[in-house]
Amino acid sequence: MRRRGRGVAWMAYPIGFTSYANPSAAFVKVNQDGSAVVWTGAADVGQGSTTALAQIAAEALGIPLDRITMVTSDTLQTPMDLGSVASRVTYIAGNAIMRACAQARQILFEVAAEELGVGAEGLLSRDGWIVVRDLPERRVSLADIARKAEAVKGRPPIGAGSYNPPTTFLDPETGHGKPYNTYVYAAQIAEVEVDTETGQVQVLRLVAVHDCGRAINPLLVEGQIQGGMVMGMGFALTEEMVVQEGRVLNTSFADYLIPTATDVPPMAVDLVEMPDPTGPFGAKGVGEPALLPTAPAIVNAIYDAVGVRIRNLPVTAERVLAALRARDGAPDGGDRTPSGS
Repeated sequence: MRRRGRGVAWMAYPIGFTSYANPSAAFVKVNQDGSAVVWTGAADVGQGSTTALAQIAAEALGIPLDRITMVTSDTLQTPMDLGSVASRVTYIAGNAIMRACAQARQILFEVAAEELGVGAEGLLSRDGWIVVRDLPERRVSLADIARKAEAVKGRPPIGAGSYNPPTTFLDPETGHGKPYNTYVYAAQIAEVEVDTETGQVQVLRLVAVHDCGRAINPLLVEGQIQGGMVMGMGFALTEEMVVQEGRVLNTSFADYLIPTATDVPPMAVDLVEMPDPTGPFGAKGVGEPALLPTAPAIVNAIYDAVGVRIRNLPVTAERVLAALRARDGAPDGGDRTPSGS
C-alpha cells in the first residue's frame, strides 16, 4: 500500500561570522572608455558569485554590467579574501566591492561637479552617465569624465575597499557574545509517498521559501536553492558513509549514492526579500541554508504518511520497514541498522 504525507521544516542560519576576523578586499579601476575592472580574491566555485559581484559593481558605479571585467581568485593579482565558506561571499566580498566602487565614484563625481555646476553630493551615476539628481537631462558621459579625471586632472578613478564585520570575540568563560553579523531564514515543505510493503520512499514535490535579503541575481539564488534541496534529499534518503574498523568501505559513487537528475521531483522556490541594512544593496547570502530544512521536512512527511518517526539518516527502505514492524509489534521490528558516521 502506498501512503502520502506532507512535512514542513524551517531553519535559521548565520551569515558573516564575527568571532574572529572575516575580511575581504577589492580594487576597482574605471577606464577612459567608461568600462571598469574589479579585482577580488573571492573564488567562484560554481555558485555564480562572480556574476553577482559584477552586478554589485555595475550598480555601484552606474556602469552597464557588460562593461565590467572581473579578475578573481588570483593570489598574485587580487587582494585577500578569506574564502568561499560559510555562505559569506556575496555579503562580505560584496561589501568590499561596494566600498572600492564608492571611492572611484567619488573621484568621478568631484570632476563631473565642475562641469555640471553642482556639488558632488548632488550627482548620480547610472547607465554610463553621471546625472544631476532630480534633473536627469543635465548629464555628462561617465567615459568623458573618466578620461578628464585621468588625463587632465591627474586623478585616475580607482578605488580600494575592504570589509570585515566587527570582530566580537566570544566570552572565553561563558561562550556568550555576538558570533555573526546577520541571519537568514527559510521554510521548506516536502510531499512524499511511502510504500508500506517495501519501505521505499519517493519524494513527490519540494517547496522552499527563503529569506536571503535582497536577491542580487534571483535566478542564481533560485538555482542555489534547487541544488541545495537535491543535496538535502541525498542527506535524507541515500547518502551514508559506511565505516568499519576505521576504514571507509564505500569510497566511490558506485556505492555512495547521491541523487541524480532522474530522482529530482518538481520544485517550487519563492524568495522573501527583506533587505538587510548591513549587506550590499541589502543582500545577505544563500548557500548552505538551502539544504538545511530539506531532510527534516522529508522525515516529517514520512511521519505524516505512515506514522513512524525515523531518527537515523539516511531513511533507507530497510529502516522504514523496521520502524513499521516495530510500530505493529512484529517480533523482528525495530531500527537495528547502524547510523552513518
